[in-house]
Amino acid sequence: MKNIIITIAFTISMLAAAAQSTDCRQSANKFGNILYLIESQYVDTTNVSTLTEEAIVAMLKKLDPHSSYIPKKDVAKMNESLQGSFEGIGASFQIIRDTIVITEPIMDGPAEKMGLQRGDKIISIDGENSCGKFVNTDFVTSHLRGKKGTAVNVEIVRNGIEKPFNIRIVRDKIPIKSVNVYFMLDKKTGYIKLDRFAKDSYNEVVEALRELQKEGCRSLVFDLRSNGGGLLNVAVDICSIFLPKYSNVVYTQGVHNRKTFIRTDREPVFPDGELIVLIDEHSASASEIVSGTMQDWDRGTIVGRRSFGKGLVQKPYDLADGSQIRLTISRYYTPSGRCIQKPYDKGTDYYLEDGKRRAENGEYFHADSIHFADSLKYETLVKHRIVYGGGGIMPDIFIPADTSQSSKLYIELAKKLIFSNFSIDYIEKHKDYLNKKFSKYDTFNKKFQVNDDVISEFKAYAEKDGVQWNDEQFEHSRQIIENRIKALIARALFGTSAYYKTVLQEDDVLNKVENEIL
Repeated sequence: MKNIIITIAFTISMLAAAAQSTDCRQSANKFGNILYLIESQYVDTTNVSTLTEEAIVAMLKKLDPHSSYIPKKDVAKMNESLQGSFEGIGASFQIIRDTIVITEPIMDGPAEKMGLQRGDKIISIDGENSCGKFVNTDFVTSHLRGKKGTAVNVEIVRNGIEKPFNIRIVRDKIPIKSVNVYFMLDKKTGYIKLDRFAKDSYNEVVEALRELQKEGCRSLVFDLRSNGGGLLNVAVDICSIFLPKYSNVVYTQGVHNRKTFIRTDREPVFPDGELIVLIDEHSASASEIVSGTMQDWDRGTIVGRRSFGKGLVQKPYDLADGSQIRLTISRYYTPSGRCIQKPYDKGTDYYLEDGKRRAENGEYFHADSIHFADSLKYETLVKHRIVYGGGGIMPDIFIPADTSQSSKLYIELAKKLIFSNFSIDYIEKHKDYLNKKFSKYDTFNKKFQVNDDVISEFKAYAEKDGVQWNDEQFEHSRQIIENRIKALIARALFGTSAYYKTVLQEDDVLNKVENEIL
């Protein structure tokens, strides 16, 4: 424990020596002295490491909502989605009735190569029971993920096979796709959904776009809804797909960081075609850089609802023990000069409640519920249209959130994971029929119907899991319930892309774009 105190005190001293502020040096010394006093004089046994981490978290919370501390054990996990890969067996899963159920082996991953299938139940891992109340996401990831080249033995129960059997899977590097779906909406309009801005996202978007161009794509719907952001350089690269080389994308500025302009440095792939960018209240950070840049340059039409308003730049600093601080060092500004970041002067807790207040104020349903001060007016760079700063990107065309088909029944079904669990159960019961009848997604999409027989099975399944079925509420939500069931069965049969293609058929925003804007 004394070694820990010495390490902490030394680290603080080094930071203090580098600091130019006398206050900073004095505060660092004070903190080190307090740690020493607690360790040497406090009435009970203490854990100085835990106290230090809690103090760091509390201190960063006082700065802004996005500066954060990441313990050593979580650093690699936090970086996975941005790096675009992890190491493991390569399979998506759900926990159904305390059992791990495979929902989708990743194509060409170790699990698929060793024959793991959708619907397989993992009942033990390396001889250890993996069924029961103790099984959660952390349990699964800690047991199935691991270093490339290491092996794991899983015991499988498969529908149609009488006895459990074992599979030995050698872990490998598993890619995490950020573009899971792209297709043609009509003969000239393509659609691409980007889930995050990760290391390989530029290449994934370009690959998808070129495939669509082969099919005649001259207009593009680029979906950034619920995209929480990611890597800044990738956001700039994505902008380069649509803008001339050397175009301003964003600039950053902070008290200790001078104004820095960041420009595209690639030749555009889609410089002239019509572009529509979809955003919503969950689109943040890099998504706002892209949508704000397209708006400022009058390059695309922004459609949806005002974005989240996350425009603070975090820089990671690695600490000696392997942990990491992501410290806000500057703000993002769009090419016209708009600050993307919404205010956070009332504290982090108030900031985090912003979405709830926006809903209560009617912002998700009425564009005129959003008010901007004249001081927040800016002009786009080509057509000199009025746009507004003050946090988030306000779309050119507002489309309200659609809650018309929601009901208490639908919400309860979603909360209890009835849709996803039922789809796996349904596949198991009707696997031979489905595989024989629907070998391709297009055939399934055209001919598979969520008819009364399917609904009867679904209702019985839901009631078995404690759902209070209400026929009136079901009829009110029938269309979205049937679509959700079909989409999840499609995913179980054909993968993630099939799920999105099915869900998007009932997507209110996309339908309005197709029918009223394009």
